[in-house]
Amino acid sequence: MRKIWMTLLCGMLLILAACGSNSSGGSSSSSSDSNSSSSDGGGSKEAEKTVKVGIIQLVEHPSLDAAREGFVAALKDAGYEEGKNLKLDYQNAQGDMNNNMSIAQNLVADQNDVILAIATASAQAVVQSTKEIPILFTAITDPVGAKLVESFEKPGGNVSGTSDTHPDAIKNTINAIKKFIPDAKKVGIIYNSGEPNSVVNVENAKKVIAEIGLEAVETSVSTSSEVKQAAESLVGRADVFYIPKDNTVVSALESVITVANEKKIPMFVGEGDSVKRGAFASYGLDYHDLGYSTGKMALDILNGKKPSEIPVGFPENLELVINKKAAELQGITLTDEMLKEAKIVGE
Repeated sequence: MRKIWMTLLCGMLLILAACGSNSSGGSSSSSSDSNSSSSDGGGSKEAEKTVKVGIIQLVEHPSLDAAREGFVAALKDAGYEEGKNLKLDYQNAQGDMNNNMSIAQNLVADQNDVILAIATASAQAVVQSTKEIPILFTAITDPVGAKLVESFEKPGGNVSGTSDTHPDAIKNTINAIKKFIPDAKKVGIIYNSGEPNSVVNVENAKKVIAEIGLEAVETSVSTSSEVKQAAESLVGRADVFYIPKDNTVVSALESVITVANEKKIPMFVGEGDSVKRGAFASYGLDYHDLGYSTGKMALDILNGKKPSEIPVGFPENLELVINKKAAELQGITLTDEMLKEAKIVGE
């Protein structure tokens, strides 16, 4: 009997040991699977939260800076903040075309999720460097002529963005010269003929100048260091200055303003930020708003939309901006007609 009881007891102990082993093994396996699932899921979510955005800007000046700041503001308003869930790589070419191309290639090599190109030459450099990474541009005069997109409505490829050219901006500003400075006969234009955007702006301006019976007097520069000399060369040959949206000249705008003030030459420009700096007048746009619109396009792309599906945007509204202090310094008598619809700065 004792032998039987011992046999039964051993059997029970073996059964209990086996059950315990199976229970422990199942629990361990479940814990391992759970940890693995948690780790993978957490890593995936973290990857989705962090985006890489590269920004290339041709040169520093207030309009282009404002466009960049507006772009970043749109991302921030949507919850993307640098150092948290946004890796932002901003690089400025300082007007150097070799540097411009190197920056474009580096941003492509870094595999950014989106690349923003500010100004025509920077956009062209990025477009030459990748056909895969989504590219957005802003502050571009003629994206079709610059061969960045096929059309405004259907950009095609991996590129879209915003143009800073309202169809009536140049026409309205040139007409203001005739209206505000009725004795003017010759319009002095300073621009960089190496900037495709400037060539387009100048050609459009010359058409309007001729249509209203005035004469264009041109002088071209290659670098910002030549701008003051170019302005001085127009003294005695031009009754007013017109500075188009030219990155080289606008980056050294104070040189032209100095000459305009000293020689009492009214100075008209292609955008409102230059009026704030000391030019007399322009029909312009808000570049911060333009950049913000471009930032909203970036959000669409980050949410899965293709650049080819996003039409190119441009400013919907223009406003006349007049600098009151510049008017005084440049010998202009302000009238009620000038001021009634203008945004006044420089008071």
